[in-house]
Amino acid sequence: MSGHGAPQTEPIDAAGLQVVVVAGSWHDVITDGLIAGAQRVLDASGASWRLERVPGSFELPVAAKAALDAGADAVVALGVIIRGGTPHFEFVSSAATDGLTRVALDTGKPVGFGVLTLDDEQQGLDRAGLAGSKEDKGAEAADAALRTALLLRRLRA
Repeated sequence: MSGHGAPQTEPIDAAGLQVVVVAGSWHDVITDGLIAGAQRVLDASGASWRLERVPGSFELPVAAKAALDAGADAVVALGVIIRGGTPHFEFVSSAATDGLTRVALDTGKPVGFGVLTLDDEQQGLDRAGLAGSKEDKGAEAADAALRTALLLRRLRA
């Protein structure tokens, strides 16, 4: 399981941060689990946040950039891409990953990466933070975005 060795983190105080969660619309059970995990972390942190849905993972980078350009301190990008029988999986996975990396570097603001690239649906259910899941990638992505935003604030002070 990919979460082996993940750091144990304590809740943080992120009051004053503005966060936008951008989430794809495909595979709603998994995506809704990711959103719920992000919500738990964001609510516990005291950050202000809102959810914006996009059609799919390919659209995550442009929505993330718009949110950050509009003043958000961080974005949490959540999506689900499941391998099929065509190269489409590789194209969308690469575009979403490369695009979100570019957004973070171009804006100088964090993008919590919660895009699951999966061989099958069960892998997503195992990572979505649902009852019986082994991991909570939505929570991890939100935590990473918050911690990085606070770090950047300290580094720039």
